[in-house]
Amino acid sequence: MTIEAGQPLAGQPTSARQAGARRPLGGLGRAALGRAGRAALLATGRPPVPDAIEPLVRVHRSHHPQADLGLLGRAYRLAEASHRGQKRKSGEPYITHPLAVTMILAQLGAGTTTLVASLLHDTVEDTDLTLDQVAEGFGPEVAYLVDGVTKLEKVDFGAAAEAETFRKMLVATGDDVRVMVIKLADRLHNMRTIRHMKPASQVRIAKVTRDVLIPLAERLGIQVLKAELEDIVFATLHPEECRRTRALLAGHEDGPDTLLDPFARTLARQLAEAGVAAEVAVRPRHCVSLHRVLLKRAAAPGRDGRPQGPQPADFGRLLVVVEENADCYAVLGELHTCWTPLPGEFKDFVAAPKFNLYQSLHTAVALEGGAVVEVLVRTRRMHEVAETGVVALGDPRQPGAGADQGGDELDRTDPARPGWLSRLLEWQQETPDPDAFWSALTADLAGDREITVVTETGETLQLRAGASCVDAAYLLGEETGHRCIGARVNGRLTALSTVLQDGDRIAVLTEQGDPAARPSGPAPDWLAHARTPSARLAIERWLADHPARVPVVSTGPSAGQPVPPAHRAAERGAAPVAVTGRPGVPVRLARCCTPVPPDEVSGFAIRGGAVAVHRTGCPAGERMRADGRGALEIHWQPGGAPPSGFRATLRAEALNRPRLLADLTAAISGEGVGIVSAEVEPPQELRVRHTYTLELPDPAVLAAVMRAMVRVSGVYDVSRPHAPEGAAAARTPAGAAEPAPPGEGTGPGGAAASGGNGDDPPAPGVRPSWGIHGRSAAFTGQWENLPARVRGPEG
Repeated sequence: MTIEAGQPLAGQPTSARQAGARRPLGGLGRAALGRAGRAALLATGRPPVPDAIEPLVRVHRSHHPQADLGLLGRAYRLAEASHRGQKRKSGEPYITHPLAVTMILAQLGAGTTTLVASLLHDTVEDTDLTLDQVAEGFGPEVAYLVDGVTKLEKVDFGAAAEAETFRKMLVATGDDVRVMVIKLADRLHNMRTIRHMKPASQVRIAKVTRDVLIPLAERLGIQVLKAELEDIVFATLHPEECRRTRALLAGHEDGPDTLLDPFARTLARQLAEAGVAAEVAVRPRHCVSLHRVLLKRAAAPGRDGRPQGPQPADFGRLLVVVEENADCYAVLGELHTCWTPLPGEFKDFVAAPKFNLYQSLHTAVALEGGAVVEVLVRTRRMHEVAETGVVALGDPRQPGAGADQGGDELDRTDPARPGWLSRLLEWQQETPDPDAFWSALTADLAGDREITVVTETGETLQLRAGASCVDAAYLLGEETGHRCIGARVNGRLTALSTVLQDGDRIAVLTEQGDPAARPSGPAPDWLAHARTPSARLAIERWLADHPARVPVVSTGPSAGQPVPPAHRAAERGAAPVAVTGRPGVPVRLARCCTPVPPDEVSGFAIRGGAVAVHRTGCPAGERMRADGRGALEIHWQPGGAPPSGFRATLRAEALNRPRLLADLTAAISGEGVGIVSAEVEPPQELRVRHTYTLELPDPAVLAAVMRAMVRVSGVYDVSRPHAPEGAAAARTPAGAAEPAPPGEGTGPGGAAASGGNGDDPPAPGVRPSWGIHGRSAAFTGQWENLPARVRGPEG
């Protein structure tokens, strides 16, 4: 039988790998065939791949079958020649380091350009090779990546070299995230060989890795690098605790798994019966992850009141990988139907991905014996992104990177620059001092998660966990932050110090007035509530540029204003109030409620034969009535006034801010009214209460004074103390605003004040508010679109 070349025998395998030791056609031996293949390769002009990078090539081809291996070979030859003769601390040839770093990146699935830059990443720093030579041989893209990870010289920057190097890398990462990916792989290999460093250097490097690089790996979503870095740092800084935790892991691995493996098989059968295609596997915890679980168990006493020891379920979690997004929820349905889900343990990161692109469904179910097992559910694409983060999205400069890789159309991963990186790049420009930059960087990276809040206009804000309303205001813009006077969170007026939670709805209140006018600016105590570097830096700049000034309280009308006619009544000689049946009786206007025409008043006889005049409903007058004193019939006399003029007490409720006292006193004096006394209570939850006793030139100016006060930025209520219940006129003078309907801005339970039901109790330690009168404060949204009860009356 004649066998044609290339036609296999019946029943024989068709590939060379499957054929095993079968002698090739033509009678050539394996060695001869290999020589012939190399000769053919050389004849095509393509140089052979160096033997040293054969393992690297195999890994890279598994992710990128069409990769340009010739480029890798050239990069290796240049790196090997440049580093020839150099040794590492371990005594190994230096070229082993860039090879190991490149292998890490190849295992992550990085592209050819990233691998070429990784092979050359130390050449410019440690050899005579220049960036121009790299750019000439491999292009500007590779040169940019190499320059991004090249350290700055201590000769030029001294002690600031490390901080400025990280600043340089972060700026480069803003344009190409692969710079930080190479740096993380570089640090991982250095940490693997950290035992060759001096003990002091080991601790210093481990702390920098813990404070900066591990959080950066978390934010880029590269969990496989983050987990290994965490374990090495843990072993370096806490060797005893690490040894104990590793011993527990080793003991668990040596014994049979009686919980997770059986449950994984049971779940796989259940999903198969339900028609859900899925792979179920046990995902063991790494050392630091287990250590965190053990710390939580030790802090939570068990049923007997003693700290809990490790449980079999603590050593791992179940990972379920499916094909499509909809299958994730099908798996969740089977889990929650067949087993008991734990309340509060379900988290949907598929519909709402984390800031580092992570997507999965998290849940926990209780088994028959009472053991609690955590389960993660994700698609294959989600699993790739969860493990390798931005690396799974492909080279950012390639068209369609990360988009056409067979992902689900509902996949929400975004290859664009992460929001946290954009914010970091913004505030780093404002910190030229290296020490301040390093402190701000470590503080910003200390938060291990982010939250999402939404403004009333629908704008989404990404903030670090623990951020306050101050941070949200400055995230909307520095000018918005400087003009901020308060905030509403989930419909309730709240202090700027309020810590925001994930999913909160926020409205930032800003002062009204001419946009070109200088804003009131932040108070020094805002620094205690600012958690983000951008907010802190903006506040510090303002305080440095605007030193605090002690306001001068005016006790009379401003220059050019008419002097209050205190003796006008004396000239007329008319008493302010006439008492029926008692002509000429001395009359005293009560100081507790300061009645002025046309208030409804009651008179009560007091010692000396005089008559005390109180506003109707005044608590002091009601007590006199309850003690059996009969009210006298009195009425205001037209044109009458006390010898010293009418006095009125006004109370202003406001959100505390700098220069509030000066602005209020200026507004009062601007109406030609003198201030007899002023009292400012200590702020509570950033709210403050000002009480002024005024000397009125004429009772008719009281309404104008109240309107002027309520127009001051930050003031949301002006009222007269000791107002009777439901007396809207006492709170909103005639001509200032229409009285609010019952339950809307008229009392402590008003909807405008609390945003809830009328019988909601006020927050502890916060005085009840009757809403915002006038238009002294504006929301970030369109004023006209707000409900009338929130906007308040026009005027």
